[in-house]
Amino acid sequence: MRSVEAFRVALDVDLRDFVKLLRALRVPHRVVEAGDAQILLVTDEQVAQEVRTLYATHPNGADPAGVVVPDALQAHVGRGKATDQLRNHPMTAAVLLLTFAVAVFTGFGDQFSTIRYLSFLDFRIQGQYLYFAPIDHTLNSQWWRLLTPMFLHFGFLHLAMNGLWFWELGKRVEKWHNASILVALTLSIGLLSNVAQYLYTGPSLFGGLSGVLYGLLGYCWIYQKLAPNPVFRLPPGVVAMMLVWLVVCMSGLVSALGFGAIANAAHVSGLIAGCACGAIGGLIGRRGQGSAKRDDR
Repeated sequence: MRSVEAFRVALDVDLRDFVKLLRALRVPHRVVEAGDAQILLVTDEQVAQEVRTLYATHPNGADPAGVVVPDALQAHVGRGKATDQLRNHPMTAAVLLLTFAVAVFTGFGDQFSTIRYLSFLDFRIQGQYLYFAPIDHTLNSQWWRLLTPMFLHFGFLHLAMNGLWFWELGKRVEKWHNASILVALTLSIGLLSNVAQYLYTGPSLFGGLSGVLYGLLGYCWIYQKLAPNPVFRLPPGVVAMMLVWLVVCMSGLVSALGFGAIANAAHVSGLIAGCACGAIGGLIGRRGQGSAKRDDR
């Protein structure tokens, strides 16, 4: 996160309630010590100006529901209009738009004649069976297939659930870092989870953003543990719920109930990859926080 000073106060000033307000409003920030002062850092000068105004009005915090948020800050606090949200998270929105376009192109997973262009392996349909091409076709001349299965979804509910989770997690990564980091994580985790699923099941038809979602979940989870920040702070119970759901899917219960096959290898590999990336990013972030404190002294 870029660091711009909003204001500084003496060490004996209690900022806890004001920080709670910023967290409730989902304003990215951090507090560091410099000599005999506490410095509140935010992402840019525009946010800094509005945070100064907010502190002048509510130095001891306030009920977020009763706080009038300045228009200039609306786009940064997660309470703005839908258009503001889309404008401030363009890459998250772009991935979702591409995913929706693929869903329409493939008839939400019903049109095998178009799905075959984006599946991990090309295939032909003969009777009620799918006959897959060798992996060499993908590796030698159809490399896009290594990534495109993550855009395939089989049914509107599959698309809606994955889309909502990607919006929730993707915009956090894009807000705290930038669009490039989100793209790098999405593509690398998507690639790994697709390959893992192929290696686990062999030639088969699979797809969905679930592997990427578990990767982003793992990234936010581990990063937050190592370098706490308000953006990656997930609601209580979210990580536990997702891990329980992962175990339930691996047990075979979901498939036994008739909800279709679950790409468990993609989920597990995505989670592991995301946690590993989160550990690296969190360690770098924590070192940066420590350097900020030392430099300011």
